[in-house]
Order: sequence, then structure tokens, then C-alpha cells
Amino acid sequence: MANEKKREGFGSRLGFILVSAGCAIGIGNVWKFPYLCGKYGGAAFILIYLLFLLILGIPVMVCEFAIGRASQRSAALAFEKLEPAGTNWHRLKFISIVGCYMLMMYYTTVAGWMLSYCFRNIRGDFAGATADTIRSEFSGMLSHAPSMTFWTILVCLIGFAVCYFGIQNGIERVSKFMMTALLILMFILAVHSVFLNGAGAGIRFYLIPSASTIRSAGIGTVIFAAMSQAFFTLSIGIGAMLIFGSYLGKDRSLTGEAVTVTALDTLVALMAGFIIIPACFAFGVEPDAGPSLIFLTIPNIFSQMKGGQIWGALFFVFLSFAALTTVIAVFENIIAFDMDLFGWSRKKSVLISACLVIALSLPCVFGYNIWSGFMPLGKGTAVLDLEDFIVSNNLLPLGSLAFVLFCTNARGWGWQRFLAEADAGDGMKFPKQFRWYFTFGLPLVIVIIYLKGYYDIFSKMGTAVLTGWMIFACLLLLFIFWCAFGRSRKLLEK
Repeated sequence: MANEKKREGFGSRLGFILVSAGCAIGIGNVWKFPYLCGKYGGAAFILIYLLFLLILGIPVMVCEFAIGRASQRSAALAFEKLEPAGTNWHRLKFISIVGCYMLMMYYTTVAGWMLSYCFRNIRGDFAGATADTIRSEFSGMLSHAPSMTFWTILVCLIGFAVCYFGIQNGIERVSKFMMTALLILMFILAVHSVFLNGAGAGIRFYLIPSASTIRSAGIGTVIFAAMSQAFFTLSIGIGAMLIFGSYLGKDRSLTGEAVTVTALDTLVALMAGFIIIPACFAFGVEPDAGPSLIFLTIPNIFSQMKGGQIWGALFFVFLSFAALTTVIAVFENIIAFDMDLFGWSRKKSVLISACLVIALSLPCVFGYNIWSGFMPLGKGTAVLDLEDFIVSNNLLPLGSLAFVLFCTNARGWGWQRFLAEADAGDGMKFPKQFRWYFTFGLPLVIVIIYLKGYYDIFSKMGTAVLTGWMIFACLLLLFIFWCAFGRSRKLLEK
């Protein structure tokens, strides 16, 4: 069988780290992290966020890496390879399969926006533009279906072209270049930003914790925001990291690698804050502008800045690299699904997957123009919001819960097998003294994040709507726990 052939692997440890970090580093690091810092008190928020990365994000990432390396398969077959006979874990593979496809159904569109803005900044479209002009340019881009379709398809073609050449010659080589260029560009932009006139207030806001800002926002709100960002920033839960574990050798322990990837992801988020927040303070712009920060606020800042055309172009080149590294990483998951499930060659999987992903990306594109009247989650929402809700509020937390339960539960892969895989090789070992937390506390935290996400979205729509959706959320949870703790009919018959 094709899936029994010698598996591809990374050419170097650096390649694995940069590819995995590239998957984790995305648009959320650039706009969402600085926005949350601006909204919830700068440095105080950062400290809480770092704590949750340590106790929440890294353990789930280690679980994904361990399952991937032990199974030598993608998420499409990893559970089948490792699960005890007669259990239902394999049913949960569809979370990863659907999650990767669904993520790319809208992430390719947003990445297309980045490429479009990169091109426009290089061309000088925003040089000296007013805030109203910048706002109308963004609205015009969204409403123009042919242009949006072009940039989305271009993202797909670039991503699948890289994957076509395999792990070492394609993904690893290109990711090394993009990640290196990304870090260099971020450093240049951050240095420029912190030396702007008036940036000092932004630096102080960003680096000096303030308890008063936390109290004004509400300590519970700030903690949950930090917890959610730590959870979602690492792209954990849909097997996106699992695949790279399957290409990894046994010479390094997985906890150390997860810490390194997380540190690189956090460095990019922190540097993004150094780029955006001091610049906002320097030009009198609020740093808590939310999703509009990238496409409305930031171009407005660069339009006022000396040499703004150059700095704006560099900023969106960096953003494009951040988006494309994630796209390439998730495309590799989709390709690996086909290779594992159907025994296809890489070439065949690339060609078929490219056509499928391009077609599936079009509803998100049309949601801002042709289908703009469709508002699935209430007034002002679009197809993208629905797709993001399915991924961020459902598949990521549910998938993470499944991976953690599988690694820690005796009816799954089991704690001892997980520990042996995670600790194989040189480097940091997994803290086994916290077994109780990883077995019970971590799943509870994930469930809380999952249910709180539903509450935040639907509580504004009335009690009846909220109750209905919360029942639906609980049914999905019950399905996860049934797969984890239930017995299959085949086993019962024995």
C-alpha cells in the first residue's frame, strides 16, 4: 500500500521548528494579540497570556506531536493506528479533516486580502490617503468579487505549488526563507516603530503592568481573553501540528520542541505589539480597534508616516508571509489526508486538493458581495464569520479535548505510552508529576473555553436562542466523551 512506503521527514531540526512555528504564526498573532493587549491593559494581559500558554497551549501541542510521531500518520489515520481494539477514537478523525478544510475555506480569502494590500502598498495606493479613502478602499475590495477571487486563487496556487515539491524540497525550504524574512522584517518594523515621536507612551503601556486597567475591564474578562488567545494562537486541535510530528525523528523530546515552537510564536506576537502599539500612540490612534486594525487603522498610520509607502509595503509583505506559512502548513495536512486514506501519490493529492480547496473558498469570497445579504450569525456577519465560528468555537476546542483525553486516558492511547513517546530523545521531559492536572484539569479548562465561546456569541440573541445553542454544544461534548469512554458494538459482542 502507498501509505506503507517510507515516510518523508524533515532535513533538519531547524526546518521542523520553523515549519511548525509557521503553522502556529498567523494573522491572529498580528492583529488579535496587539488588539487584546490594547483592550485589556497591555503588559498585564501579556503576563496572564504567557501563563496560559505554559499550562494550556504547550501540553496540547505535545499531545499532537506525540500522536503524530508515534503513529507516523496524519490525523486521518493516527487514531486507527494507536487506539485499543474495539474503541471509537477513530470516529474523531473527522474533526481534524473537516477542521483543516474549513479553516482554509476562509483563511485563503483573508490571506488574499494580505497579498492585495501588499501589492497596493507597493504601488502607493495609500500614500497620503485620508481615513475615509482608506475605509472606502477596503469596502471596495470586499465588494469586488472578481478581484477577491483572483487573490484567493493565487494564495491557493502558491500554497499547493510549494507542497507539490514535498517536505524538504518544498515546505521546509520555503518556510525557512519566509520565516527568516518574517523575523527580519518584524525586527526592522519594530525598531522603526519604537523610535517614532510619541511612541514612549505606547512602550510604557505595553511593558509596564497596570492593575487598574485589569480592574476596569474586569478580571474575569481579562483572564478568559488571555486563556482563549493562548489556546487559539497555536493552531492546536485540528491535527495541524500532528502531521509535523509524524515527519519527526526520535532524537529530540517533544516537550522541548513544543516549548521552542511556542516561544517563537510568542516572539512574533510580542514583536507585532511593538510594531503596532507604539505607532498607534505616536499618531493618536486607539490600539483596540479590533479586526479593522490591519486594514483600516494601520494603513491610516502609514499614510501619515514619513516614508509610509515603504513601511506599509514591508508591513504587508511580513503579513503575507505570516499568512502563507499557515496556509502551506494546513495544505500539507489536507494532502496527507488523501495520501493516507486513499493511497494517492503526492502529485495526485495536490492536484485534486487544489481544485477542491479553491471551490470551497469561493463562498467566503462571495459572502462580501454576491451573497452579502446572507448574515448567518446575525446582522453584520458574513460567511467568514460562520466558518470561523465552526472552526474556532467548535473544532479547535473539541479536537484539543479529544487529543488530551486520548493521551491521558486508559481507554485511549494511555498516559504511559504518551509519556514514553513525548520523552523519547534528548531535551526537556514532560512534567509527569502533574498527571492529575493533565488528566482532569486540562480537559475541564478546554470545556470551559468551549462553552464560554458559545455563551459570548449567543447570549446577545435572547434566552431561547442561547438555550438552544448551548444544548447543541453539550450534545457535541457528549459525542466526544462517548467516543472516549464508550465501547463499540464490536467489542460488546465479544
